[in-house]
Order: sequence, then structure tokens, then C-alpha cells
Amino acid sequence: MDCLIKESGEYMIYDYKIKNRKNEEISLSDFKGKVLIVVNTATGCGFTPQYEGLEYLYKKYHDKGLEILDFPCNQFGNQAPGSDDEIHEFCALKYNTSFDQYTKVDVNGENEIPIYTYLKEQIKDDKISGLKNKMAMKAIEKISTSTKKDGDIRWNFTKFLVDRNGKVVERYSPTYKPEDMEADICRIL
Repeated sequence: MDCLIKESGEYMIYDYKIKNRKNEEISLSDFKGKVLIVVNTATGCGFTPQYEGLEYLYKKYHDKGLEILDFPCNQFGNQAPGSDDEIHEFCALKYNTSFDQYTKVDVNGENEIPIYTYLKEQIKDDKISGLKNKMAMKAIEKISTSTKKDGDIRWNFTKFLVDRNGKVVERYSPTYKPEDMEADICRIL
């Protein structure tokens, strides 16, 4: 079972379990009281340099309670090839990432992991800044074959921000740079 059901029948983010890259089950309740960035990533994507921004945020705010949950995802243009360990090694060597990565997952469709179903139900639309980025996302939508319904993740590097109480407070488009999330992160830290 991937998650626990509350007596009321409703889920909370802390009810879900995920798997790290060693395939060990981790309860999201381990992150109670932390601010979370949950992101689907890929090593061969035009947005892959966003690992630098994610690492910047992690180094700057980890001691204040920020955690990054990085889920490699191969659903968008097969841009996350390789094993979980190969992906981790690439990110550590190329971008000096020090935050944990979790097992490669699907974020849309019949095999999507339950935490992504939950996140997408909480906030269905991405925050997109600027006309250029809005146009880029329109182009991406046309080539995204795994985006089938409203709320689906459109591409790699969609980011969710979760506050210390487990509330999903924002969803950022792939074009939204991690470092541009800093003010929102500071507000909830």
C-alpha cells in the first residue's frame, strides 16, 4: 500500500510513502515541519541546468528546514535515461547536488505515483511568469504526449512548494527558475 487513509477518508501529504534511489520506502511523515520542494527532473532536458538553482536553494535554506524531493521522470521525451544511480552520479558530478534523489517515477497516467496524484489535485495550474515563458509552455504542451487531462504535469522540472504544515502552497511551471521561488520559500520558512 502506497499511503494510509485517514478516518475521514482524506489524505494528507504526510500519509504518503515514496522510495529512495536504493528502493527503500520513506514516509513523508519524516518531513513534518519542513518546507518541501517536490520536483520531477530529467538529466537530458533543456531545463536540466535548473539543478544549479535547486542546489543553491538547498544549500542556503536546508539548515532552516528546506528539503528537496527530486523525482527523476522519463515520461517527457525520454529525457531521464539511465538507472537511479546513474542519474544521481550525473547530477552530483555535473551540478554538485547534495540533496537526495528518489527513484525514477511516472508523474502522469496509470502508473503515476500516488504523491503526484495528490499534488496535482491540490493545485492544477502552474505559476508561469512572463510572456516568453507562457509561449514556451504552450509549445511544450503540444509535444507532451503524457499530458492527457487537466492538472497533469506538462514537462520536466514542474515544482511544488509545500509549507511546514504539509499544505501545497504553489505549483511552478518548468520555465520558472528555482531561484525565483526564493521569496516564496522565505515567506513560509
